[in-house]
Amino acid sequence: MRIGIPSETKTLEGRVALVPAAAADLVRRGHEVFIQAGAGLKSGFSDEAYVNEGITVVADAAALYEAGELIVKVKEPVAGDLALLKKHHLLFCYLHLAAEPELTRSLLDIGLTGVAFESVEEGGALPLLLPMSVIAGRIATQIGTTLLHRPQGGKGKLLGGMASTPRGKVVVLGAGAAGGAAASLAAAAGANVVVFDKRQDRLAEMMAMGPNVTALYAYESSVAEEVHDADIVVGAVLVPSAKAPRVVTEAMVRTMEPGSVLVDIAIDQGGCFETSRPTTWKEPTYDVHGVTHFCVTNMPGAVPQTSSLAISAAILPYVQRLSAGNEWREFEPLRVGINVDGGRLVHPALQGML
Repeated sequence: MRIGIPSETKTLEGRVALVPAAAADLVRRGHEVFIQAGAGLKSGFSDEAYVNEGITVVADAAALYEAGELIVKVKEPVAGDLALLKKHHLLFCYLHLAAEPELTRSLLDIGLTGVAFESVEEGGALPLLLPMSVIAGRIATQIGTTLLHRPQGGKGKLLGGMASTPRGKVVVLGAGAAGGAAASLAAAAGANVVVFDKRQDRLAEMMAMGPNVTALYAYESSVAEEVHDADIVVGAVLVPSAKAPRVVTEAMVRTMEPGSVLVDIAIDQGGCFETSRPTTWKEPTYDVHGVTHFCVTNMPGAVPQTSSLAISAAILPYVQRLSAGNEWREFEPLRVGINVDGGRLVHPALQGML
């Protein structure tokens, strides 16, 4: 099969879907692999590194999409990509269609088949969402800590505190991979951490992190009480392939102290704060009721080398199956990952969104 790896076009996105070692594995299996010139540079991988592994470097996006049958990228296609995608393409990337009706209509109009990383499910887990969720969770705590600094508009508070001063308070909504990673880093920094979820097993895991972590069932009244005096609130609520529920209301945001911080990891799926709207790394924050909101839709793109290595390792086994012929449709994890197929919206979680 002819496999194409385009440059990412989302604002300040530096990841590449397949690093040279991963692409080389596909070449050894007899596939032709093409990469757009410069696609790996921001992740630390030169065109020469790909050429040395037998990958063909093409000059621009038009040539890349023309050459490839299976298009493997990281983020959802934007306008420039959509103009080059064709009906015969098999697209494999993050799509997050539940929050993107216009993108969904565009893909349906093109008539291609799109398999979404976030919808691939195996053994009850989401293996292609996991590595980026962990990275996003860690970034959420790092960014939140920085945004508490006074020069960034924050309340001027050191997250872990010190002798004679209070610790900071971090509230995490959702105890999955992203929320767990955010909570772990915040706890390690010395903050008092409150994690909300509805799953008893995940709450028990959060409590086991240490004596400065409290795990609570996500009653609305309890969320409102804990958000009120939080320094940082991290939204990491996930309903697989569906739009995220709004867990923090605008009324709750109004009760927070000026200079507090909201970080919405769930923004890819529409966001879990009522006051959330998508932002980019170019203009990552905005203020509502004196509270700083950080809602960047590609948080792991800030650490492209780490992210590219992690996502390549996760997706390669599935790329191998997709490139081996139509038998991949009989492989349950990929079959359930299909979002659009030949002009049809097929994923159950997306039914009725248009």
